[in-house]
Amino acid sequence: MDPPGPDHHCGQGRNPLPPQASTAPPYPATGTCCKCGGLTTFAPPPTPYPSSSSAEISPPPSYRPIRCPAINVAPDIASRAQQTIILTPVPQPQRVTILSPPYRFETPVKRISSPADAKRFVDSESGKSFLGFIAALSHSVRGHKISDPCHESETVLSILSVIETMSKWVDEIPPAVQSSRYGNLSFRVWHEKMCDSAENFMLEILPKDEEQIKGSTIELVPYFTDSFGNASRIDYGTGHEANFAAWLYCLARLGLIKEEDYQAVVTRVFVKYLDLMRKLQLVYCLEPAGSHGVWGLDDYHFLPFVFGSAQLIDHKYMKPKSIHNEDILENFSKEYLYLGCISFVRKVKKGPFAEHSPMLDDISGVQTWSKVNSGMLKMYRAEVLEKREREKGRKAHYIENSKF
Repeated sequence: MDPPGPDHHCGQGRNPLPPQASTAPPYPATGTCCKCGGLTTFAPPPTPYPSSSSAEISPPPSYRPIRCPAINVAPDIASRAQQTIILTPVPQPQRVTILSPPYRFETPVKRISSPADAKRFVDSESGKSFLGFIAALSHSVRGHKISDPCHESETVLSILSVIETMSKWVDEIPPAVQSSRYGNLSFRVWHEKMCDSAENFMLEILPKDEEQIKGSTIELVPYFTDSFGNASRIDYGTGHEANFAAWLYCLARLGLIKEEDYQAVVTRVFVKYLDLMRKLQLVYCLEPAGSHGVWGLDDYHFLPFVFGSAQLIDHKYMKPKSIHNEDILENFSKEYLYLGCISFVRKVKKGPFAEHSPMLDDISGVQTWSKVNSGMLKMYRAEVLEKREREKGRKAHYIENSKF
């Protein structure tokens, strides 16, 4: 018989006693050792929990949460919001109806000033068409990286040139020295310059040989100028982002952005716009407009998550849970909008990801990117277009008129 090893229960690594001299175990004997023949000293299995309701010890819960839930939201509010999103139909891609001459352009007026107005707009043909345009943009980038080659029309190149010009202005207008943390006053200088140049920008984008379309500037300019934040409050949010999408939709209604341009609109134009807005946010410390705090996807943006989740649909290796992999974020954040957003959030927010971004953390548990994308589209309708609470005291998400 082989001698017991140093970790054997009898010896505990120090001068093991012979079998006949073994001390009694602290627990009732449950058998004999196969090596030395002595009594085993393993503890007996735990006593089962009593079934009586008067027992002092209750059985363990049948479900243990993966992590502690965030605590700064009212359960009834979270439940209502979740139920609204679940019941919202998934927006489907739709063709944009192109306007035909003769045109009659009018100065836009404010039409959305209450939750009922927002709901009525989303349920209208105009609202459905706009959501269909967003869904079509999302569908156009399925399986495509940002760097993938795509058709770039003259309109797309003109828009890129305009955004590049405005980005250079940020370098020319440095932030003012001030004590307040948010809202650098130099942003008002940049914003005023942008508003003064807006009409000329529109004329650069519109076709030079179509005189009838040039009158559309009176409708295009308000959407465009409201796409880059509010100069009075020095803030920016999803409402401004939605105005940029509405401005692109107006160009599509004019026939300047066609379906073959959709991929470039996302991977070139929207990416360039996103870079400019992040530059403005960091340089001029723009305050989040209507942020949901930890219960929002991002303090400033929503559409990058819609388009970014579409890019990753059916990806061979990257799954929603891959956002927790530092190597994946480092290597692919410049190719996929969703990963770029996660990387930016980790950069500007401190602490555990599950604490400062619990919603993104929860979404990472979804099995497929297809489900994430459809959920994002539903959420965009329910949480951005139909919500008016975050718009108190400022212009509505959209300025409706007879044409757009």
